Amino acid sequence: MLDRLDEIERDLHDRRDRAKHEGWLGEIEGIDLTLSLLDQKRTEARRLVHQPATVDLGMPRFTPLA
Repeated sequence: MLDRLDEIERDLHDRRDRAKHEGWLGEIEGIDLTLSLLDQKRTEARRLVHQPATVDLGMPRFTPLA
């Protein structure tokens, strides 16, 4: 997943460079927003990579019915 996010980031930087060259200010603003959200997504993905895949919930205890 991190490789794909890196690929998307490279593409966004290329698109931003073109938008800057063409003078598309609205496009630049949108790409900048997307880049900041992508950075948040990358941070979250890195955090999830280091979490265990399973959680030990323990054994349930059964109480006798009265």
